[in-house]
Amino acid sequence: MPPALILAGSRPGAVDPVAAAEGVAHKALAEAGGVPLLARVHAALSAAGAERIAVAADTPEVVALAQALGAEVIAPESGPSGSVARGFALLGAPMLVTTADHALLEPEWVLQFVADCPAGADVAVLLARREAVEQAVPGTRRTWLSFADGQWSGCNLFLLATPRAEAAIATWREVEANRKRPWRIAARLGPRVLWDYLRGKLTLAEAVARLGERIGIAARVVAAADGLAAVDVDKVADLALVRQVTGGR
Repeated sequence: MPPALILAGSRPGAVDPVAAAEGVAHKALAEAGGVPLLARVHAALSAAGAERIAVAADTPEVVALAQALGAEVIAPESGPSGSVARGFALLGAPMLVTTADHALLEPEWVLQFVADCPAGADVAVLLARREAVEQAVPGTRRTWLSFADGQWSGCNLFLLATPRAEAAIATWREVEANRKRPWRIAARLGPRVLWDYLRGKLTLAEAVARLGERIGIAARVVAAADGLAAVDVDKVADLALVRQVTGGR
């Protein structure tokens, strides 16, 4: 199993609603089933066989917890892409990436994701079909990516499989820098890809593959078997859902 990086940084000046509601310094310290979210993610990765785990964190309490768990700690950058670049420099390829709020992460999902990653892929991303998510969590409100083959939700799990994945990190950094100028992001896809998308002719796998081709890598999608893989903790309601699910387990 590849080494793994858990993103647990803080956005400068931002007040996280989950941390505020729970009275903790960072949402990674909020508990579900009596266990901090960061510890749940770390346990899932360890159970999947990741012998080396790093945590990108700067909140002292999160750093202390990561060290207590036996993880390596790296200082995060101002954005996720920078933290991933720093982790990639430390851990190398292949490297798994996930987030500290991926509180329902299961070892089986990680193993399935790595096993289903297509041969030759430089980068793979786990996504869940809307049908799978709504079956697992009826009534959930998510951000959906609409393509010719349906609607999808991200699962906060990535595999940087080869050294060539560094190009994807650079593109991620560009997306962050231009998040308020989406036309610059769209330009990376090229007019043909955009036209196919607008006509409803582009599947998610095709979009990811063609974006990868534009930046010189092989990028692939892996479909999650369990819709719960799309659940993370961005809102207080998400934490309540996680507690409901973990309580049911």
